[in-house]
Amino acid sequence: MIDLFKRLFNADAPTNKTSAGPDAEENVIVAVCALFLEMARIDGRFTEQEMQRVLAILTGKYGLPPEHSDALLAEADRELKESVDLWQFARVINDHFGNAQKEKLIERLWRVVYVDGKMDAHEHYLMNKLAHLLRLSHKQLIDAKLKVLHGN
Repeated sequence: MIDLFKRLFNADAPTNKTSAGPDAEENVIVAVCALFLEMARIDGRFTEQEMQRVLAILTGKYGLPPEHSDALLAEADRELKESVDLWQFARVINDHFGNAQKEKLIERLWRVVYVDGKMDAHEHYLMNKLAHLLRLSHKQLIDAKLKVLHGN
Protein backbone atom coordinates (compact mmCIF):
# COMPACT_ATOMS: atom_id res chain seq x y z
CA MET A 1 0.00 0.00 0.00
CA ILE A 2 2.90 2.37 0.72
CA ASP A 3 3.99 2.16 -2.93
CA LEU A 4 0.48 3.17 -3.94
CA PHE A 5 0.68 6.31 -1.84
CA LYS A 6 4.11 7.16 -3.20
CA ARG A 7 2.71 6.89 -6.74
CA LEU A 8 -0.24 9.05 -5.76
CA PHE A 9 2.01 11.80 -4.50
CA ASN A 10 4.27 11.62 -7.53
CA ALA A 11 1.52 11.12 -10.11
CA ASP A 12 1.12 14.60 -11.54
CA ALA A 13 3.50 17.11 -10.12
CA PRO A 14 5.66 17.55 -7.10
CA THR A 15 3.70 18.83 -4.17
CA ASN A 16 4.86 21.97 -2.48
CA LYS A 17 4.03 20.44 0.88
CA THR A 18 6.27 18.54 3.24
CA SER A 19 6.46 14.76 3.10
CA ALA A 20 3.81 12.88 4.96
CA GLY A 21 3.87 9.57 6.73
CA PRO A 22 1.86 6.50 5.74
CA ASP A 23 -1.19 7.53 7.82
CA ALA A 24 -1.36 10.95 6.17
CA GLU A 25 -0.85 9.40 2.75
CA GLU A 26 -3.68 6.95 3.36
CA ASN A 27 -5.89 9.86 4.42
CA VAL A 28 -5.13 11.61 1.14
CA ILE A 29 -6.09 8.70 -1.09
CA VAL A 30 -9.26 8.13 0.95
CA ALA A 31 -10.10 11.84 0.62
CA VAL A 32 -9.57 11.77 -3.15
CA CYS A 33 -11.68 8.64 -3.49
CA ALA A 34 -14.41 10.16 -1.31
CA LEU A 35 -14.67 13.15 -3.66
CA PHE A 36 -14.99 10.83 -6.65
CA LEU A 37 -17.73 8.85 -4.91
CA GLU A 38 -19.60 11.98 -3.89
CA MET A 39 -19.45 13.33 -7.44
CA ALA A 40 -20.65 10.04 -8.91
CA ARG A 41 -23.60 9.93 -6.49
CA ILE A 42 -24.61 13.59 -6.34
CA ASP A 43 -27.30 13.28 -9.02
CA GLY A 44 -28.99 10.44 -7.14
CA ARG A 45 -27.72 7.72 -9.49
CA PHE A 46 -24.45 5.84 -9.23
CA THR A 47 -24.29 4.01 -12.53
CA GLU A 48 -21.99 1.19 -13.51
CA GLN A 49 -20.48 3.58 -16.07
CA GLU A 50 -19.63 6.06 -13.31
CA MET A 51 -18.17 3.30 -11.14
CA GLN A 52 -16.00 2.13 -14.04
CA ARG A 53 -14.78 5.70 -14.65
CA VAL A 54 -13.90 6.17 -10.98
CA LEU A 55 -12.05 2.84 -10.91
CA ALA A 56 -10.26 3.66 -14.17
CA ILE A 57 -9.07 6.98 -12.76
CA LEU A 58 -7.94 5.45 -9.48
CA THR A 59 -6.09 2.59 -11.16
CA GLY A 60 -4.86 4.40 -14.28
CA LYS A 61 -4.02 7.86 -13.00
CA TYR A 62 -3.25 7.19 -9.33
CA GLY A 63 -1.76 3.72 -9.70
CA LEU A 64 -4.17 1.94 -7.35
CA PRO A 65 -3.79 -1.82 -7.81
CA PRO A 66 -7.20 -3.25 -8.79
CA GLU A 67 -7.09 -5.66 -5.87
CA HIS A 68 -7.10 -2.69 -3.43
CA SER A 69 -10.01 -0.87 -5.06
CA ASP A 70 -12.80 -2.55 -3.06
CA ALA A 71 -11.12 -1.78 0.26
CA LEU A 72 -10.44 1.82 -0.74
CA LEU A 73 -13.99 2.39 -1.97
CA ALA A 74 -15.40 0.88 1.24
CA GLU A 75 -13.18 3.07 3.42
CA ALA A 76 -14.02 6.21 1.43
CA ASP A 77 -17.71 5.34 1.59
CA ARG A 78 -17.51 4.89 5.37
CA GLU A 79 -15.72 8.22 5.74
CA LEU A 80 -18.35 9.94 3.61
CA LYS A 81 -21.18 8.53 5.72
CA GLU A 82 -19.50 9.71 8.91
CA SER A 83 -18.67 13.18 7.59
CA VAL A 84 -20.71 16.29 8.11
CA ASP A 85 -19.48 17.92 4.92
CA LEU A 86 -16.73 17.76 2.31
CA TRP A 87 -14.43 20.24 4.05
CA GLN A 88 -12.57 17.47 5.92
CA PHE A 89 -11.62 15.84 2.61
CA ALA A 90 -10.68 19.11 0.93
CA ARG A 91 -8.53 20.09 3.91
CA VAL A 92 -6.52 16.86 3.64
CA ILE A 93 -6.05 17.38 -0.10
CA ASN A 94 -5.09 21.04 0.35
CA ASP A 95 -2.50 20.04 2.96
CA HIS A 96 -0.81 17.54 0.63
CA PHE A 97 -1.48 18.53 -2.98
CA GLY A 98 0.10 21.35 -4.89
CA ASN A 99 -1.92 23.53 -7.22
CA ALA A 100 -1.16 21.44 -10.32
CA GLN A 101 -2.27 18.24 -8.56
CA LYS A 102 -5.54 19.88 -7.49
CA GLU A 103 -6.15 21.07 -11.07
CA LYS A 104 -5.67 17.48 -12.28
CA LEU A 105 -8.06 16.26 -9.59
CA ILE A 106 -10.73 18.75 -10.71
CA GLU A 107 -10.20 17.66 -14.32
CA ARG A 108 -10.70 14.04 -13.32
CA LEU A 109 -13.83 14.95 -11.37
CA TRP A 110 -15.16 16.60 -14.56
CA ARG A 111 -14.54 13.28 -16.32
CA VAL A 112 -16.85 11.60 -13.81
CA VAL A 113 -19.48 14.31 -14.34
CA TYR A 114 -19.43 13.89 -18.11
CA VAL A 115 -19.26 10.09 -18.24
CA ASP A 116 -22.95 10.18 -19.23
CA GLY A 117 -22.47 13.10 -21.63
CA LYS A 118 -24.29 15.72 -19.55
CA MET A 119 -24.10 17.73 -16.35
CA ASP A 120 -27.07 18.21 -14.07
CA ALA A 121 -27.63 21.03 -11.56
CA HIS A 122 -26.37 18.99 -8.59
CA GLU A 123 -23.14 18.14 -10.38
CA HIS A 124 -22.68 21.78 -11.39
CA TYR A 125 -23.18 22.91 -7.80
CA LEU A 126 -20.77 20.33 -6.41
CA MET A 127 -18.03 21.14 -8.92
CA ASN A 128 -18.20 24.82 -8.00
CA LYS A 129 -18.19 23.97 -4.30
CA LEU A 130 -15.19 21.66 -4.68
CA ALA A 131 -13.24 24.24 -6.67
CA HIS A 132 -13.83 26.70 -3.83
CA LEU A 133 -12.91 24.16 -1.12
CA LEU A 134 -9.74 23.22 -3.03
CA ARG A 135 -8.84 26.90 -3.40
CA LEU A 136 -8.98 26.88 -7.17
CA SER A 137 -10.18 29.82 -9.21
CA HIS A 138 -13.24 29.80 -11.43
CA LYS A 139 -10.88 30.03 -14.41
CA GLN A 140 -9.05 26.88 -13.29
CA LEU A 141 -12.40 25.10 -12.91
CA ILE A 142 -13.57 26.14 -16.38
CA ASP A 143 -10.21 25.41 -18.02
CA ALA A 144 -10.36 21.85 -16.63
CA LYS A 145 -13.93 21.48 -17.83
CA LEU A 146 -13.06 22.66 -21.34
CA LYS A 147 -10.13 20.28 -21.44
CA VAL A 148 -12.48 17.38 -20.72
CA LEU A 149 -15.15 18.55 -23.13
CA HIS A 150 -12.63 19.00 -25.95
CA GLY A 151 -11.03 15.61 -25.35
CA ASN A 152 -7.63 16.78 -24.17
